Amino acid sequence: MHRKFVLILLLTFKIASAQKETTFSGLVIDSKTQIPLENVVASIQNSALMQLTKKDGTFELHSNINGEQLILIHSQGYKDLLLKVYSKVGQKINLGILLLEEDQIENFQTTIISLLESDLNEDNSSSESTSSLLQSSKDAFLQAVAFNWGQARFSVRGLDSENATMMLNGMKMNKTFDGRPQWNNWGGLNDVLRNQEFSIGAAPSNYTFGGILGTQQIFTKASAYRKGTRISFSGTNTNYNWRTMVTYASGMKSTGWAYAFSVGKRWADEGYFEGTNYDANSFFVSVEKKLSSKHSLNFTGFYTPNSRGKNSPNTNEVTELKSEKYNSYWGFQNGEKRNARIKNVEEPLLMLNHYFKINHHTNLTSAIMYQFGKTGNSNIDYQNADSPDPTYYRKLPSYFSSLYAADDGEFSGTFTPDYENAEKNKTLFLENSQINWEAMYKANQKAIVNTDGIITGYEPAKSNYVLYEDRTDDKTLAFNSNLNTQLTENIFFSGGILFKNLKSHNFQNLLDLLGGTYFEDIDSFYKGDQSQSDLKNPDRQVKVGDTYGYNFNYYATTTDAFTQFRFSYRKVDFYLGNSFSTSKYQREGLYKNGIYPTNSFGKSQKVNFENFGFKGGLTYKISGKQWLFFSGMHLTKAPSLRNTFSNSRLNNSIVSGIENENISAADLNYVYHSPKLKMRITGYYALIKNTTKTSFFYAEGIFDDGAGYDNTDAFVSQTLTNLDKKNIGIEFSLEYPVTSTLKSFFSAAYGNYTYSSNPNVLITNDANAAVADTENTFDFGKSLLKNYKQPGMPQQAFSIGMEYRDPKFWWISGNINYITDSYVDVFPISRTSRFYTNPASGFNFPEATEERAKELLKQEKLNPVSLLNITGGKSWRIYNKTIGLFASINNVLDFKYKTGGFEQARNSNFREMNQDVSSGTPSFAPKYFYGYGRTYFVNMTFNL
Repeated sequence: MHRKFVLILLLTFKIASAQKETTFSGLVIDSKTQIPLENVVASIQNSALMQLTKKDGTFELHSNINGEQLILIHSQGYKDLLLKVYSKVGQKINLGILLLEEDQIENFQTTIISLLESDLNEDNSSSESTSSLLQSSKDAFLQAVAFNWGQARFSVRGLDSENATMMLNGMKMNKTFDGRPQWNNWGGLNDVLRNQEFSIGAAPSNYTFGGILGTQQIFTKASAYRKGTRISFSGTNTNYNWRTMVTYASGMKSTGWAYAFSVGKRWADEGYFEGTNYDANSFFVSVEKKLSSKHSLNFTGFYTPNSRGKNSPNTNEVTELKSEKYNSYWGFQNGEKRNARIKNVEEPLLMLNHYFKINHHTNLTSAIMYQFGKTGNSNIDYQNADSPDPTYYRKLPSYFSSLYAADDGEFSGTFTPDYENAEKNKTLFLENSQINWEAMYKANQKAIVNTDGIITGYEPAKSNYVLYEDRTDDKTLAFNSNLNTQLTENIFFSGGILFKNLKSHNFQNLLDLLGGTYFEDIDSFYKGDQSQSDLKNPDRQVKVGDTYGYNFNYYATTTDAFTQFRFSYRKVDFYLGNSFSTSKYQREGLYKNGIYPTNSFGKSQKVNFENFGFKGGLTYKISGKQWLFFSGMHLTKAPSLRNTFSNSRLNNSIVSGIENENISAADLNYVYHSPKLKMRITGYYALIKNTTKTSFFYAEGIFDDGAGYDNTDAFVSQTLTNLDKKNIGIEFSLEYPVTSTLKSFFSAAYGNYTYSSNPNVLITNDANAAVADTENTFDFGKSLLKNYKQPGMPQQAFSIGMEYRDPKFWWISGNINYITDSYVDVFPISRTSRFYTNPASGFNFPEATEERAKELLKQEKLNPVSLLNITGGKSWRIYNKTIGLFASINNVLDFKYKTGGFEQARNSNFREMNQDVSSGTPSFAPKYFYGYGRTYFVNMTFNL
């Protein structure tokens, strides 16, 4: 009786609960083909209620919310359908047949995604652009970032992409080496990377704990792709000139199989900047087998080999002599342009996913991934020869126009400019402003002299110049599993675990002897054993394909686990999440370096980090149209592999005092979303503490006589520790349809991104390590960077525009953008007390006044950027096939602007910098990167 009573009570409760629900149902079809659409997202705005349409296009949502509600019908490639519905609890509302129209603008925007220069070349920027993360987002603000502000290296909330989590089918794709995604790994795969979910900031994600910038999840499940064939042809004048892509998806067949593939190619003999060649191919395949109603397997594989020429940063002097497009990295060889600095990336990826639908409320997704391949960055190496760089400071006019007479090694003296030789240098530079490949080939030959002493010809000899690459061969094996379940009507749980193992082989690889016979594996700056790269194989003669210089392995094992609970109620939603992770790093030297004979060969000690994170958020639903939500996050994070070892190319030394980063972030949002008006305003705050940063450079006048080394100049490694960053700001976006065909939009970002601490500066001088019983690491104390602006991105940006969509399927859009408050990266040593000390005497420079120091050390602010962009398109329907034409012109007015820059490290004390700047033509002025001028993009797409 007791059992029966409980059963009847539960049944009664269930019936009563069901009676309190409102049921919404409908049928979603394509407006043109009239075919039912599967896997379309039907959701109630401002709630956690969501369902995918079935194979016949139907859906059913159950809600216990009373009053006005907004039902959103969303599918990639279609315009969103937003329905305003008034309901009472207990009603059954049939929404009927819901027609989805193709969104040609979104389709075109996805098609035109091209990685920006800052995305492609992490060497060019201290802060990675995140624009490529955002281009599938429909948020007006993020669209402005991706398509308008990204040209000027705008970063959302001023955060580096290592603070975002990039995921592929639930697998984290951020690299262990530097924490950033390798954008080149999926270049040219635009058509098959459309299925995405993006959450910004600390907002909840069902797949990972995430970072303070947000989470991007890309799905490549074969059955999720829209059935059909897509062919596109593009022309542009940016990174590449031409592109073609072909994509086909089968949809789920009656046999339980589905597959999709995509191939593409992008190429250019020369991109926007001089000498920047480009060659990239892309291959993608996804195959799914539905094993049963609960189980399916999906294999994803892609291979995107790409090669591109880099462009150089330049001083104002060089740019004024040449142009903003000038690139010093190339020269003519046999009548063709050859770039010395080529980046090659070939990293195929294989992934197997298992999808397990345990029941109607619970899904378990697991994956195993293997990625391997190589990344190479080429450059010129030389011994006992002059620098081949045409912009080497001695080859420029400023070398003679900024001369000071030496005075007993005191770095003093009178200003003695040699204007005659400066003018000669100007003429010589203009005549020889590119790399002279022919001269390097000649330098690698020796004369053939007959018995009469007459030169009869030349033959190959030991190379003084060679082309090499800094090479990284990675092998990554990873496994993850992710569980999502609805515990009750109001409670949802997500959890997962990720294991990743990396072996990274790093070495210097000889690519071209440039006509010579061999190259010596020594460092010509040192003598005897100290000059040897490998004491176990001294005086090696290396040839093409040989490893030399440095050779070591990284080993890294990381484990991440997270849990998250979401609670959804009528007026309030909230969530709580936590994470735990471990990271283990180790270096293995394969060479016994002559400078560090006891600390270079073999394995280093293991470095272990344990980290945790907590986050939470609250949403208050003011009405069906508007809501407030707050989210916050605090986590600790292991330093990247790159910043853990102070000089990994030469030794096993670990950065002194290395510790976890501490990161805190919060944001408060107000959202208004109706069929007529969309608006969002967000205030945010982020604090990143205890970061570490390593760099390498040659500095003059950096050491004094008491340093144990008789030369005050040195090639050194610099490590900053305990560097804190604070980011605070506001985001605003507004979309308003003036008429049914005309829409206006406005976006604004106002931020303040500063350094909030004075980091400690450690300098390592390898030359001192070669001197017995001499310390080679020096503590330069605090660098007064607090309140300096973080470099590499604008801190304010504004965009206003209009978009017209004609009922006859053509559209045009224009926007005006104003982007400002971008700053140059400063040189930390010049902000330490050592900067004011005369290295020859050990006393402060008498002329080093506070007023002059403020002038010299004032951080340079770049000029504002104004950009006018115009886009438009037209589509045609012919025999049930769609043809689309898209065209855009960015920076219509051909505005010339700098996107970033950095202070050169050469002048390491007050007197040298003061004299160089006071000359009016400094030899070591800051170097800058430039944005694109007027660019165009034209694309023709065929959907068959």
